[in-house]
Amino acid sequence: MGNAQFKLAMAQMLVEGGEAKANLNRATGMIRDAAEQGCSVAVLPECLDLGWANPVARDLAQPIPGPSSDTLCQAARESRIYVVAGLTERTGERIHDTALLISPDGQILLKHRKINILTDVEGMYSVGDRLAVATTPLGTIGIDICADNFPDSLTLGHALARMGSQILLSPCSWAVEAEHDNTVEPYGSLWKKSYTSLAKLYDMTIVGVSNVGWINAGAWKGRKCVGCSLAVGPGGQVLAQGPYGEKAECLMTVPVDLLPRSAVGTEIAEMLRSKGYEGP
Repeated sequence: MGNAQFKLAMAQMLVEGGEAKANLNRATGMIRDAAEQGCSVAVLPECLDLGWANPVARDLAQPIPGPSSDTLCQAARESRIYVVAGLTERTGERIHDTALLISPDGQILLKHRKINILTDVEGMYSVGDRLAVATTPLGTIGIDICADNFPDSLTLGHALARMGSQILLSPCSWAVEAEHDNTVEPYGSLWKKSYTSLAKLYDMTIVGVSNVGWINAGAWKGRKCVGCSLAVGPGGQVLAQGPYGEKAECLMTVPVDLLPRSAVGTEIAEMLRSKGYEGP
């Protein structure tokens, strides 16, 4: 896969806990706006239907395919745009924190269930059990979710990169304590460390998009989601970073230039060693 250049939208949207209809309406509006601004891909936050870790998921989570995913598929089809978005998924008695890659004709190309589940919500979400990438006209796309990209769980990102991913898209829900002062402790260093590490090693692009708004229920009730959505390009260059704050809803567009993969299979280990990487 060679170079691909396109414009990507980072839909840093408000997510209201438990308000699926309002949240999905907001998401479809952002998808439409992204297409109108000439974007080929729109990336939206984690659990955008019900809110991350909201206990109403036990009663309101939907299967995928299902009503919530159908709404996003229709929006992608109507706007002729790729969509990456996080939803709350029911599979029998289990609930998953799930992300989808949807094609411009409204088909689900990838479904990723979050693997690195935070301790506080282990009782709510089941752990995902697979990784995959999709080859598209834009390039090879991988998806994961938020804490899957923690610095101590980057084996997941490495696996997706080894599968050929030229771009890794990650719905997120980045939250801080209510009293957090961003002027004293600027948010985002953890994600910059992780994203930059993968971007430099594999010449790939990594994009994480967080929601904004207050968490109104569950283990993290009283904390606030603050955006700061982040895009890092090949070589570790920060391409875009969203504004901070529980009211910092916005749609950002960023030009993306996907580079061809220079190594495959066992060649990758040699490439990584040449860049000073000594890990597995």
